[in-house]
Formats: sequence, structure tokens, C-alpha cells
Amino acid sequence: TEPGRFVAAADLLKALANPHRVAIVDLLAAGPRRVHEITETLGLDQPLVSQHLRVLRDARLLGTERQGKEVVYSLTDDHIAAFATESTWDEL
Repeated sequence: TEPGRFVAAADLLKALANPHRVAIVDLLAAGPRRVHEITETLGLDQPLVSQHLRVLRDARLLGTERQGKEVVYSLTDDHIAAFATESTWDEL
């Protein structure tokens, strides 16, 4: 087996190892959002959302696009949303 493959998998799991980050991924699965849209929808403070967005961005799970003064966040891979929000997690 390739150790690098397991490191990459562990990094992905670490990035998703927070309920707020999973909620962000779930929200972005419906389409790109600005930070204020994420904070309003999830009822979280902007600094907390920004911190979680940074973790997800550093893990390369999110892409960004600047639109004027705002940054729009989107998922880089729709498979991440399916994995992070899989309904079978409720059955575990």
C-alpha cells in the first residue's frame, strides 16, 4: 500500500471532523455561497465561519471566486458533499 494515499485520506477526514464544517459542505452542495449567506443560513458568527472555511480551503475542498469585494465559496468536488452528508451516517 502507498502511505501517501492514507495520509491524504486522513487529511480529508480531519478537515471534515467538525459538525460546522460538514454543515458548510452540505450547504455548498446546493451551490456556491458568499460568507454572509453561510453565516445567516447556519446561524454562526462570521469569524467562526471564516475559520472553518480556511480549514476546508487549505484541504482543497473549496474553491473561491472573487466577485467585487466578496468571495464566493464552492465545492471543488461534488463527491465530498455526498461523503460528508451521506444519510447512512445516521444509522451508525
